[in-house]
Amino acid sequence: MNGLHIVAELYDCRCEARLLSSVEALRGLCLAVCAAPGLTPLGELFHQFAGEPGKDAGATGVVILAESHLAVHTWPEMRAVTFDLYVCNFTQDNRETARAACDRLVSAFLPARVVRREIERGTPPPSSARDEIPPTLQVSG
Repeated sequence: MNGLHIVAELYDCRCEARLLSSVEALRGLCLAVCAAPGLTPLGELFHQFAGEPGKDAGATGVVILAESHLAVHTWPEMRAVTFDLYVCNFTQDNRETARAACDRLVSAFLPARVVRREIERGTPPPSSARDEIPPTLQVSG
């Protein structure tokens, strides 16, 4: 369960319009982004949203990885993208692999502004910190 979860919002994307509005373009990008650093796709599901006549609609997709997942959502009308990439460290430290895949995805969309967060997952807090977590969020064990 130990791994790196990257969550990002991309604004004012200057990429080709089809990358934001074509499910096939998004699918190809996501699979290439995962394959390049050595992640292992196990399955995928992508969906094209129907837009009003003359307006581009977004696409959404997920790639299930042996190492976890990549989920991407596009908003062509806002030239925006959100995604999250979670890569586990089961047999090796995959943090740099996750960062490389993230960087490739960001580079493809050419955003003017990026909000990116990294969350280290699977490392339990010290015992004293567990007492500070509200009871509804505590995990037994």
